[in-house]
Amino acid sequence: MKKIILFILLTLMSLLFSACSFTDNKKEIQFSDSQTSKETGYNREAAGFYDSADTSVIISIVPEEKKITFHNFKIGKNYTLKYDGATVISDKYGTGMAMTQVSPGDIVDITFYKLAKRLNTMALSSQSWDFSNVRKFEISSNQRKFYIAEEEYALHENVVVISDNQQGELTDLNQCDILSVRGIDHEIMSINVEKGHGYLRLTNEEYFVGGWIEVGQELIQPITDDMLLVVPEGTYQVLLTNTGIETTREITIERNGEIELDVGDVTPAEKKFGQILFSVSPTDAQIYLDGTLTDAKKPVSLEYGIHQMIAKAEGYETLSQYIKVGQEYANINIEMETSKEDQEVDTENSASVSANTVTSNNTVLSSTNQTSKIFIEAPEGAEVYLDTNYVGIVPISFDKTAGTHVITLRKSGFVTKSYTIQVDSTKKDITYSFSNLNSE
Repeated sequence: MKKIILFILLTLMSLLFSACSFTDNKKEIQFSDSQTSKETGYNREAAGFYDSADTSVIISIVPEEKKITFHNFKIGKNYTLKYDGATVISDKYGTGMAMTQVSPGDIVDITFYKLAKRLNTMALSSQSWDFSNVRKFEISSNQRKFYIAEEEYALHENVVVISDNQQGELTDLNQCDILSVRGIDHEIMSINVEKGHGYLRLTNEEYFVGGWIEVGQELIQPITDDMLLVVPEGTYQVLLTNTGIETTREITIERNGEIELDVGDVTPAEKKFGQILFSVSPTDAQIYLDGTLTDAKKPVSLEYGIHQMIAKAEGYETLSQYIKVGQEYANINIEMETSKEDQEVDTENSASVSANTVTSNNTVLSSTNQTSKIFIEAPEGAEVYLDTNYVGIVPISFDKTAGTHVITLRKSGFVTKSYTIQVDSTKKDITYSFSNLNSE
């Protein structure tokens, strides 16, 4: 009987020991990195699991592949993560969002599983701010400054520029672009091009050289030989005028695209003139039309088309604008503003302005002799346009003029590219070597 009892006790102890061993082994297997999810029943990629966190800028989103590329602006590196139905997306207040509601340039706080490159959560950063539809801006890349409506911001050393889901450079931006700008505190982390620019070239334009081109309400520009205009993307009515000749065409500019507008089918007609009567305040103001001092106290006969008018008077702000003559009689009222006490009127420069010295952004270029040069060494063989005007083929040099300028590079069979540069006023030469143009 004792033997039976002893046997039962030994059996019970053996079963108890086996159960304890099984439980311990189960715990060890469940958290073992060497086992697959099939073997353990545990999935490292389950919702809520992550081993890394970051604050980054979204570079691109590829819905077809369910992938997002991020930029860590602290170290200036890109990395790509995949997402799925278990990825949690929210705004900066924790409210759920769809993937279609986020966009390149957004600053986001993310968690992810590094080994599987899987995005776990993504939320718009609560520290960030954003401005959309930014039209009035200025960049000082040398000083790492960015101005929005004259408000100054610092550019982060690893600031991201994005256009069409692709990463670019600050010099790719043109002042006719429309931007979304995002940052933290008073520092800009990302700039996304909402509306970019393309290029317009005139062909067979001989009759129009010396006249004017108007592209919608976006720009007005003197027409020169072999010019290349930088135009915001969109559809426009284009008006070309010159002595006794006028035509209107419709064009569509695509981002980074170039179109040619052939106007060889237009021939000059009889000249037409309009009588313009000026009403000027103050009455002693001097009026310059197309660079020539004009007696505006009596009717002035002007040929149909665009003319530049400058009004100047002591104690008043110099007024410069374009007027369009398109009818037989017209009245123009000029009300000049009193000048600021701390501002001096440069009468010499005002009196010497002519229509042919106006650039695409209406900046008057100084005629002062420049001894320093701008050299462009690459890409070799590309046509170079300075503020829409053709200057030659790379390698090339031309006079250095201080200010903001647009360098446009064009080569047959390649995609046209423009760069915005800031030129200082020092007497030192500047050399640029731009990247090779992309093949069409």
